[in-house]
Amino acid sequence: MKLSEILKNINIIQTNFNIDENKEINKIAFHTKDVVEGAIFVAIKGYVTDGHKFIKKASELGAELAVVEDFVDVKIKQIKVPNSRIALADMAANFYKNPSREMNVIGITATNGKTTTAFMVDSILKEDKRETGMIGTVLTRYKDVKIPSILTTPESLTLQSYLRDMADNNITDVTMEVSSSAQELFRDKNIDFDIVTFNNLGREHIDQHGSFEKYFHYKSRLIRHAKKDALAILNADDEMIYSLKEKTQAKVLSFSLENDKADFGISDLDLSTGKGKFIFNINKDIKLKDFTIKKSNFKVELGSVGYSSVMNSVVAIIVALCLNIEKEIITDALKIFKGVERRFELIFDEDFKILDDHFANEKNIDATMETLKMMVYKDLNILYAIRGHRGVEVNREITERLVKWIKILKPRTLAATLSKDIVGEKDRVTEEELMVFKNILKENNIDCKIYDTLEDAVNNSIDLLNSEDVLLLAGCQGMDKGAKFVKEKLLRENKVKDIHGFSHRIDSRIC
Repeated sequence: MKLSEILKNINIIQTNFNIDENKEINKIAFHTKDVVEGAIFVAIKGYVTDGHKFIKKASELGAELAVVEDFVDVKIKQIKVPNSRIALADMAANFYKNPSREMNVIGITATNGKTTTAFMVDSILKEDKRETGMIGTVLTRYKDVKIPSILTTPESLTLQSYLRDMADNNITDVTMEVSSSAQELFRDKNIDFDIVTFNNLGREHIDQHGSFEKYFHYKSRLIRHAKKDALAILNADDEMIYSLKEKTQAKVLSFSLENDKADFGISDLDLSTGKGKFIFNINKDIKLKDFTIKKSNFKVELGSVGYSSVMNSVVAIIVALCLNIEKEIITDALKIFKGVERRFELIFDEDFKILDDHFANEKNIDATMETLKMMVYKDLNILYAIRGHRGVEVNREITERLVKWIKILKPRTLAATLSKDIVGEKDRVTEEELMVFKNILKENNIDCKIYDTLEDAVNNSIDLLNSEDVLLLAGCQGMDKGAKFVKEKLLRENKVKDIHGFSHRIDSRIC
């Protein structure tokens, strides 16, 4: 592509050379491992390191020129811009010819449940025989391509390359998780979203953004910057989210799980088995550009478990209705869909139940425990992997919320693990984090057996189970391999009847 086309609409402050607009460029890179002869290297200032430090190496690897925020003393052609992340996003859109304009793109943001909502939407789209793509926390997936994710929303250049390949492979609909970090760092800039959703809001990632207000500011960009002919689906039960209806050009649709004042809602919720059953209500006629969603209601039976699944399914249903998908297709897809790994996932359901949940923050804990409160079982047993290297305050908040629910649900056994056998240094529990966990439990007279390793913790927790009990495996990185140890233990002791189904669910995991 000609350099002039790549630099179209880029805010250039200064250059140290005369730009040859007809110069052909075959590659843009922001990491030296991707540099090839004749490439443009974009130097990004990151949280951990500064790309300007690697311009010399990029030059040695054959980079033709560098896009910088500050000129550096390296013999290479340089283009100075105010913000290299914005420049990268704009150059990427130019280089890959704005592929998101060629497909329906659904952007989903939330503190909790982005992943499950995205998977649910994708399942409905697939049931409707559409060619789908998905980009999110777990993976990027389309056709036969599966790429495990490093970031929930990839860097802008990577994201545009995925979307170009999707468009070239005739993908019609893309479901995409959009994180607050992505919005702050302009990774999602120039994505042509047709439907955007803001499902819920909690207090996670505050340290990363500096304050809750900044977190909300960045997270809400998806709605505030939505185009005029887009649809914005907002949670009317959250005052801050619903306030965005006045701050977007998009047509706003609302949902509520608490009343019938919004456009969409639910009634007759039953979570006795863990799998949600409810009536989905369209509370009024909703006129869209090409058709009208008529006032009506229909029964939904989920194949996935948890109150969170109910909340996420409501958003997925609304997205599908906005794409004019038949109700029968929506309900069939949601009944078949079994959930996303580690999101209140039912990994064993025979003599007793074992649930696996990533238990990341207070809102997530509340949704998990609210479901357990509505389920029918004999005794509850909890194994919690303490969060490592997340700080004392995060662990204090999680432990206090856990204690609140222990007093309500009264589990028969409670154990915790440091998961030293499976976590790396960045997820290792510090002495201070362990101490705050112990102290809060002690203050509330709650007994808890603490294991050094996850394997021992899982094995001993299973040994304590009785028929019709529930074991909740709760925790983030420290519980990622919990299901693996469950499988080994139950198969070793011949406690599994449906060996194929049980093994397949765990073996097909990404984490």
